[in-house]
Amino acid sequence: MTAAFDVVVIGGGHAGTEAAAAAARCGARTLLLTHRWDRVGEMSCNPAIGGVGKGHLVREVDALDGLMGRAADLAGIHFKVLNRSKGPAVRGPRVQADRSLYRQAVQDLLRETPGLHVSEGAAETLLLGQGQGVEGVGLSDGRTIRCAAVVVTAGTFLRGEIHLGPERWPAGRHGDPASLGLARCLEALGLPVARLKTGTPPRIDGRTVDWHGVEAQPGDDPPEPLSTLTTILPNPQVTCGITATSPATHAIIRANLDRAPVQSGQIAGRGPRYCPSIEDKVVRFAERERHQVFLEPEGLDDPTVYPNGISTSLPREVQDAVVASIRGLERAVILRHGYAIEYDHLDPRALWPSLEVKTVRGLFLAGQVNGTTGYEEAAAQGLVAGINAAHRAAGGDEPRVLTRTEAYTGVLVDDLVNQGVTEPYRMLTARAEHRLRLRADNAGLRLTKTGIRWGVVGPARAAAHRAFAASVADAIARARATVSTPASLAAAGLAVNQDGVPRSLLEVMALPAATDSLLDAAFPWLRGLQPAVRDQLRAEALYAPYLLRQAAEFAALDREERLRVPPDLDFSVVGGLSLEMRQRLGSARPATLGAAGRVPGVTPAALVALAGHLRRTRPVAAE
Repeated sequence: MTAAFDVVVIGGGHAGTEAAAAAARCGARTLLLTHRWDRVGEMSCNPAIGGVGKGHLVREVDALDGLMGRAADLAGIHFKVLNRSKGPAVRGPRVQADRSLYRQAVQDLLRETPGLHVSEGAAETLLLGQGQGVEGVGLSDGRTIRCAAVVVTAGTFLRGEIHLGPERWPAGRHGDPASLGLARCLEALGLPVARLKTGTPPRIDGRTVDWHGVEAQPGDDPPEPLSTLTTILPNPQVTCGITATSPATHAIIRANLDRAPVQSGQIAGRGPRYCPSIEDKVVRFAERERHQVFLEPEGLDDPTVYPNGISTSLPREVQDAVVASIRGLERAVILRHGYAIEYDHLDPRALWPSLEVKTVRGLFLAGQVNGTTGYEEAAAQGLVAGINAAHRAAGGDEPRVLTRTEAYTGVLVDDLVNQGVTEPYRMLTARAEHRLRLRADNAGLRLTKTGIRWGVVGPARAAAHRAFAASVADAIARARATVSTPASLAAAGLAVNQDGVPRSLLEVMALPAATDSLLDAAFPWLRGLQPAVRDQLRAEALYAPYLLRQAAEFAALDREERLRVPPDLDFSVVGGLSLEMRQRLGSARPATLGAAGRVPGVTPAALVALAGHLRRTRPVAAE
C-alpha cells in the first residue's frame, strides 16, 4: 500500500510532535509516524519542562505557536520561576507536570491540528530519487509512504541499548524497541555516526517516603504559566521535597564502581556533562560529601516519585542500598530501577542551519539524534525542522533560520551545525552572547511576528500578539514621555540626585528604590497596566541603557551573520585563504559568514578574506 503526504515525521517524542504540528500549521499535509500512538508525548525522563536556559527555549517554541508550553500548563502540578531574585534575563520558568496529563495534552493538541495525520509503524528505509533527494519512507510492514520531505526525530532509538549493571538489552527507552533498520539506513547514506549515552534514576513509591524528613519545596503562588495563551491552570499544585546524598551513599557507590557500566568501560558513549549520573558525580567531585536530590511527584493520581539527581546504571541491589542511604528514603520502595541508555547520534555538522542534511535534499534531523539532551532542546529543533520541511515540500529554497541575535533557538542550532558535539548538548544561558535581549519574558515580542511571516503562527496567537505588542509599545512610549523634575520625584518619595536634570519615568523605574507602591502613587496610570505589560516596562527600564549601547553592535553583527555563503562556493577561488582554511571551510560548509567564524580553527584573517570575496561577488544578506 502506498500513501502520499508532503511531510513525514518519524518519531513521536518532543522533537517529532513539534515538527509534525509546525509542518501542518505551515500548510503541509503531514504524517506523524510513531511506534505507538499511546506513547506520543511521553516524558521519558524527568517529569518537568523548562528551567534556566531551557525555559527560554520553551517560551520561544510557544512564541512560534508550538505545543510544549500549552501542554505543560494543562498538565502542570508545580510551577516555579528559577532565579526569580535575579534579573529577568536569567530567570527560568519551570513546570513540573503530571506525566499522564502531559501525554494526553500533547495528543489532544495534535488531534486538533488541521492537516496532521498519525500512523503507527516503524520506518526502515528512506526512498531517494536520482538527485539524492527524499521521495518517501519504507516501513517494516511493507507499506510505502511517498513524500517531499522527511524529519527524523528518533531520540535514543537508533541502535539504542539499555544498561542496568551487568544487564543490557536493545531498547529505544524502557518498554520500547530500538530502531535498527533506520539506523542502518542513515549510516548507509554516509552520514557521520557516533555513540552517546544518557540515563535516568530509579523511580520510588512516594507512599514510602518520609516526607517529614526532607525539606519541603512549594511552588510559586501565584503560579506563572509557560504559555502566553494560558489563562487558567486547571490542576491543583503539589509540594516537592529536597534531600541529599550522604557520605554513606558515596561509600556504597565507590565500593561498586567496577559494576557501574558508565565507569567500567561497558558503555563507550559519552554522557551529559551538566546532568551526570551519581556515579560520575562521586568520581568527578570526590571532595563533596553530599549532592542534592529533588523529590518530584510524577502525577496527581500516581504515587511514583522521581528522585532528580541520582541518575544511575548501578546493579539493582546497589541502587536499593543507595536509595536507603539517603535521608527521607530509608524505607523507600523502588518501583523501577534506573538505567543508562546508549544510542547512535549523527554529527550535526552534516546539517544546514535549517536542520536539513547537506547531502540529502528534503531530509531533516531534529532532537537527540543531533546530539542534544533534554525535552526543550528537542522541541526547539523539531519546530525549526518542521517549518523548513514544510517550506521545502512547497518548493521553497530559502531556509527559515533564527540567528544567535534573535533567539536561544538560534544559538542552539548554530552551535550544533558549526561546532558539533562531543557530549550531549544542553542549553545554558551562558551560551548566548546577547542574553539581556533574549529573555524568556519577551520571546513573543521577539519571535511571533517572524512566525506570522513564516505562516507557522495561527490566528488566535497572532491576534493576541498584536494586542500585547501594541500595549507594550504604548506603555514604553508613555513612560519615556513622562518626565519629572528631581524635586517632584523627591516629594513623591523617589530619591534621586537633586541635580536639576529632569528624568523620564523609564529612567526612574530603573532605580533600585523605585518600588511598585511608590511608582503607583506618583504615576497612577501604571496601576491600569496588565501585569505582563508592566513586567515588560520594568525590564525595558532595567536594560535600556545596556541595550542602547548594544544596538549598534547587534546591527553590525546581524549584517555579518546574514552575509550568505553560497552552498556551492569553491573556496579555492577565495584569495588570501590558506590550504588549511580552504579545507576547514570546505568541510564545514557554513551557511553564513557568522557561521564561518564559529568553525573550529578558522582564523580572523580567513574571515576577512572570505568577507571581502562575498561582498565583491554576492552582496546579498540571508533572510
